[in-house]
Amino acid sequence: MTTPQLKIHDTLSREKRDFVPEDPANVRMYVCGPTVYDLAHIGNARPIVVFDVLARLLRHIYGADHVTYARNITDIDDKINARAFERGISIRELTDDTIEVFHADMAALNALPPDVEPRATDTIDEMIEMIQVLIDKGHAYAAEGHVLFNVPSMDDYGRLSRRNMDELIAGARVEVAPYKKDPRDFVLWKPSDPDKGEPGWPSPWSNGRPGWHIECSAMSKSILGETFDIHGGGLDLIFPHHENEIAQSRCAHDTNVMANYWMHNGYLMAEGEKMSKSLGNFYTVNELLDEFPGEAIRLLLLKTHYRQPLDFTKDGLAEAKRELDGFYQALRSAGELTRAVGAPEAIIDALADDLNTPKSVSLMHELLSDANRGNADALNGLVAGASILGLLQQDPEDWFKWQPKSAEGGLSDDEIDAKIAARTEARANKDFATSDAIRDELQAAGIILEDGAGGTTWRRG
Repeated sequence: MTTPQLKIHDTLSREKRDFVPEDPANVRMYVCGPTVYDLAHIGNARPIVVFDVLARLLRHIYGADHVTYARNITDIDDKINARAFERGISIRELTDDTIEVFHADMAALNALPPDVEPRATDTIDEMIEMIQVLIDKGHAYAAEGHVLFNVPSMDDYGRLSRRNMDELIAGARVEVAPYKKDPRDFVLWKPSDPDKGEPGWPSPWSNGRPGWHIECSAMSKSILGETFDIHGGGLDLIFPHHENEIAQSRCAHDTNVMANYWMHNGYLMAEGEKMSKSLGNFYTVNELLDEFPGEAIRLLLLKTHYRQPLDFTKDGLAEAKRELDGFYQALRSAGELTRAVGAPEAIIDALADDLNTPKSVSLMHELLSDANRGNADALNGLVAGASILGLLQQDPEDWFKWQPKSAEGGLSDDEIDAKIAARTEARANKDFATSDAIRDELQAAGIILEDGAGGTTWRRG
């Protein structure tokens, strides 16, 4: 099998480029992770799933020991401060609880943990050090306990977002303040108000806390170095967050780049409109997992190319679950797989073409058709290829025994097995009235029976 040439659409150059790592023995990727003040919604989950697939693909191409995937936790932020103050708890207590749920939710989507997951609050010293370097080099200045990045000091600021001056000023998430030298200048450090419950750390400028952008610059540098291969995140992060990361990192380290490739996933809509609690289409992953298996959520996210907008609907989720039912039914019918067949080149080639997951899923369906016609290699190839997508790794019996939270309290697995055994005995005794009555009872409870040469299997519908 030949090694595919990975191609990535680079946001900075606006073109699809061959991926050439700085060091093939040490491929490095950084992705902006969650701000942990509340439960992750489905829009937060999209980049987690997208870059999980990319990390799997990089490990497939370069080897698991030669890839470092870092994804941060933002656990210091004004929203976190406000939520903790409102609840009367420390930010650590709030963020620890939120992180625990986040990890469980993402695991349910089959997202592997990143190799490194730094927390902003554990990297404060590195942030202060980087801010001081920027001041020393004339790229930042202190004013009234704040430190601001001096945007005019960087000749090519704005290359990532390609915004003009007016757009940069209008779109910047910066406080209007008299001590700012330029309207575009953004905060690297700001003083904390203990009366508002704002946490603070000692620094040369004030007892305060970092700005949002400096956090990722410091965390990525501490783990991956001054430059690295891939930086990823959602489209909404291009400006100001990633633009400002580039400015901070390049000016602090005197480099031409921060990351060699910038990747951004597209926006997510819900039920045809922008996701909003007032519209009733605001879905947290935690809530969706009460109604649908996590793998169905993952499949739905992967059926649209990562750079395209995605309309996330519950009807789409139901369809994704039915598709997975078909895949798992083939696995159940086949019994034990040899798993000796590697991932099909066609699936790897599709993923190597800027993560073309829709084509990969289509190829999975073609393999399923071949498998259902008795091609054992196709089934093994299907499972191997699906593993790069993070799909079809469950035991089929576990898949079919999943039930939504609303159905909990119904028949247990043992009760279902007992009724099937009673039905089998009734059929053996030619008591078809009892046999049919048991089938009807199970069907009414949402249990679908499938009789085959090896006996009767069941699944929850």
